[in-house]
Amino acid sequence: MKHYDVIILGGGASGLMCAAQLRQHSSLSIAIIEGNSRPALKLKASGGGKCNLTNVEVDPTHFLGDETLVSNALSSFSQKALLEYFKAGGLRPVIRKERYYFCPKSSDEVISILMGKASGCDLLTGYKILSLESQKVFVVTTDKGKFTADKIVVATGGASYKELGASDIGLKIAQNLGLKTVPFSPALVGLTLQPREFWMKELSGISFPARILVAGKILDEDLLFAHKGISGLVVLSASLYWFKGDIVIDFLPDFDLNTIRNAKKILSTAIPLPKRFIKAFLEAIGVEDKPCSRLSAQEWENVVRIRNYAMAPSGTFGLSKAEACRGGVACDELNPETMESTKIKGLYFIGETVDVTGELGGYNFQWAFSSAVMCSNAIRV
Repeated sequence: MKHYDVIILGGGASGLMCAAQLRQHSSLSIAIIEGNSRPALKLKASGGGKCNLTNVEVDPTHFLGDETLVSNALSSFSQKALLEYFKAGGLRPVIRKERYYFCPKSSDEVISILMGKASGCDLLTGYKILSLESQKVFVVTTDKGKFTADKIVVATGGASYKELGASDIGLKIAQNLGLKTVPFSPALVGLTLQPREFWMKELSGISFPARILVAGKILDEDLLFAHKGISGLVVLSASLYWFKGDIVIDFLPDFDLNTIRNAKKILSTAIPLPKRFIKAFLEAIGVEDKPCSRLSAQEWENVVRIRNYAMAPSGTFGLSKAEACRGGVACDELNPETMESTKIKGLYFIGETVDVTGELGGYNFQWAFSSAVMCSNAIRV
């Protein structure tokens, strides 16, 4: 069995960043074990192939997970540090919608930088990870043999994007070693509808900016009506915080309805939203499409619900459609300053394997990179 100082399980965003940091700042012997034939397949496919690296505004309020852990990781490798790191490698991220940082050409630019900085590590691709044992040293069993290491970094990701090789092996490893875990569940995913909202299914393809209130969070972005329910960037982020019960949708954020209260125009013309949506909404709330000035007080009260439409989704589009997962190794199992297991010395968990998930918009790559840097800093001490 070949022995290494450090074995990193998983060659995705967090695994590659951890390896790159260790190679740049230490002389440790390192192996990356990756089940796919190539590393970073999810990173390559993300953002339509252009990888949404991070966001203009990054702080712990955009993440679901232990605030101290997230805050420490972001302090170890901030949004500014991330941008400078990749700019130093020749990447010049571009901003879309005034908030999202993307690669100008393709996600291959990020992968190339990470692979270059991780050069010198043994990259073992196409090795399916079967188990991890903690003995005098750690023993990693794969379908192509066993390896040992003094330290292990579990960076195997979550269970979304199964077609790209995603699995729950990280959770199984943690469970087998006696660590608490939270089951993976879909996050950043569309929401399905109760029968009362089936009228929305007839609007498939319509999209416009909206605001959603969920679990005390206020989220703004585009909402998209789909065959299965509602989607779009604002819904995907809202799904991170929704477990059950109501969400409240403002279909007309920042629009003052009082400006049309006495208008002679009919509702579907006066309200600045797609006419198809307005007509379906009015039918759903039982209000005739007629001049605004002719609405009774009760009818107007119903129309005003367009600004605070409460609805209870029936579920999500599922893991196969999810951009990320909630769940992972429980945060209180990890040292919030190092990502190391508090029970097993030398065992670390980073990235999506940990029960920390960010909103849509680059937050999950920021977490992957930040947690990897915090972990690598601890290993090098």
